[in-house]
Amino acid sequence: MDPRRNPYSPGAGSPPPELVGRDEIIGKASIALDRIKLGRSARSFILYGLRGVGKTVLLNRIRNEADASGFYTIFIEAPENRSLPAILVPSLRALLLRMSKKDQAKDLALRGLKAVAGFARALKIKYQDIEFGMDTASEPGLADSGDLEFDLKDLLEAVALAAAKLETAVVIFIDELQYVKEEQLEALITALHSASQKQLPITVVAAGLPQLLGQMGKAKSYSERLFEYSKIDKLPVPEATAALVKPANDEMVNYDQAAVDEILTQTQGYPYFLQEWGKHAWNIANNSTITFENAQDATPTAIADLDAGFFRVRFDRLTPSEKQYVRAMAGLGAGPHRSGDIALKLGKKVTTVAPIRNTLIAKGMAYSPAHGDIAFTVPMFDGFLKRTLPD
Repeated sequence: MDPRRNPYSPGAGSPPPELVGRDEIIGKASIALDRIKLGRSARSFILYGLRGVGKTVLLNRIRNEADASGFYTIFIEAPENRSLPAILVPSLRALLLRMSKKDQAKDLALRGLKAVAGFARALKIKYQDIEFGMDTASEPGLADSGDLEFDLKDLLEAVALAAAKLETAVVIFIDELQYVKEEQLEALITALHSASQKQLPITVVAAGLPQLLGQMGKAKSYSERLFEYSKIDKLPVPEATAALVKPANDEMVNYDQAAVDEILTQTQGYPYFLQEWGKHAWNIANNSTITFENAQDATPTAIADLDAGFFRVRFDRLTPSEKQYVRAMAGLGAGPHRSGDIALKLGKKVTTVAPIRNTLIAKGMAYSPAHGDIAFTVPMFDGFLKRTLPD
């Protein structure tokens, strides 16, 4: 069929044509944000799950709805090689400049800009990746002590007070939160806790891999009471079917039930993979019905695309010893696996390979679902490794 009209959109954070199975989470986030805007208590949101389940898509949907409802929002992604202060400074500065255009909040927004200036200058000594060209003078004693935990609390409070004057709230959206270092994560949690205690209109909606739960608890024991944790998982059969079939139906194209069953089997209900298989099945089909044969023929092409992009980009970040470790994991199956079993397959002691295991978790390639266990954060990665590396 005509690829120009192909409705499927596999891609990093690309919104699917049909976002299904997430209404409850979107609704809870909406209620929480509205409560914070009204000066009432509500917890910040953490979305966690494997790669390819649509966490970034959900973040964007919640942000779009917040923007439409008059919230002030920023969206940042936490990369492995940058500090949290470095990625917060330019975004908060831009947000406060927008607020300063409103007469009723101008003074408080300008004070917020002074807080950003003091924060950036004081912390640049410690976090040298902070870049700023501020023409705003700082205010002595405002977010300029050089202590991240203390200064971030002051900074977020200054931002929140400007938002309160505008009778709205600030929502900081953070993707890949698991890459934020423990000390910086601790400071963020402390600042949000202080804002919550004062019922200030500022909150965070963040997403990350499953290891994020352990990181949050380790950073601050009370984080479990400060955040609403929502697991984002693969879709159940009815929702997965809708995500696959409805976009085609909207283009007057149907699926044979056998084709649907075949694609659901191959994708295991993961949203990203549903988009990939749907895209290729559409392109292969010759008429207005996608058949079982079309679904079967789509599999080699879909896998080739995943191998070249989705899987390969993560595999290429690994060192030779890390590749050996993950190949041993794959040899045992999809997982999770006991660390001792992987060490045994490698012919090494658990203590010898433990640093490799820890690095894989730090890189976001794996997580520990239970003490002593390890599993891939990328669904179906074991199959890719078996195709790519000989046993």
